[in-house]
Amino acid sequence: MNIQSSFQGTFPGGTLYLVPTPIGNLDDITLRALHTLKTVDFIAAEDTRNTKKLMNHFSIEKPLISYHEHNKQAREAGLLEKLLDGKNIALVSDAGMPAISDPGYEMVNAAVEHNLPVVTLPGANAALCALVGSGLSPREFYFYGFLPRKKKDREAELDLLQHIRATLLFYESPHRLKETLKSIGDQLGNRRVSLARELTKRYEEYIRGTAQEVLQWTEEKQLKGEFCIVVEGGTATAQAESVWWEDWTLKEHVAYYMEQGESSKNAIKQTAVDRNMPKRDVYQAFHVE
Repeated sequence: MNIQSSFQGTFPGGTLYLVPTPIGNLDDITLRALHTLKTVDFIAAEDTRNTKKLMNHFSIEKPLISYHEHNKQAREAGLLEKLLDGKNIALVSDAGMPAISDPGYEMVNAAVEHNLPVVTLPGANAALCALVGSGLSPREFYFYGFLPRKKKDREAELDLLQHIRATLLFYESPHRLKETLKSIGDQLGNRRVSLARELTKRYEEYIRGTAQEVLQWTEEKQLKGEFCIVVEGGTATAQAESVWWEDWTLKEHVAYYMEQGESSKNAIKQTAVDRNMPKRDVYQAFHVE
């Protein structure tokens, strides 16, 4: 068990701050984020060139350390050493909230394992902006991030998500958008969909319609900018059909899929989707408890 009182007591080392940065409009940065970036000892950045532009705009002078998808394992030990030595570090991604479809999770996990405090600042996030502006229900939502690039893998993931009643959130690049929307239509049906692009920027745009209508829009336009895809959740009927496992334990649920020929990894993933819970919790119950 790990209990952290972020602003009370003393800690054996420094603090890891997760600092959201603007997703487009620089005015969206918070006063607290600026104060944190100006007072920490180091800034760990997904792309030091992008973060340097932000720092120059707000007259921030701090040492930058690159921390991205391809070097995060190699950087972890060095960052931990600095934290254990009492240095404070701000972790930022290129835009938005660190660790949300960006590097950060592994560093947070490492800090927690060493009983170092992790403080998360509130701030900009593209997925939430896209959701609340979509016109689709924000009451329950399921954030997935980027779907697999390969068609077979992408459609397999969508097949696992088809019975979820919560609104679905995805990220996608402009050159894969058409293929992803086609897969969504094929696997999930002609549901209501909202695309959001260039959020907070001059050319911010929402495209709302059915999956077929939105796909047709992509055929007629030159696609630029990163997209957030918001998809209407499954129907109550579809959800009712999926509760055949209601009286099963997690182990029994996973075992069922394995008996159907699935690997333990896929069985755990499907069970997590069925129950709308984190895969790590299913893994823990199946392998440890």
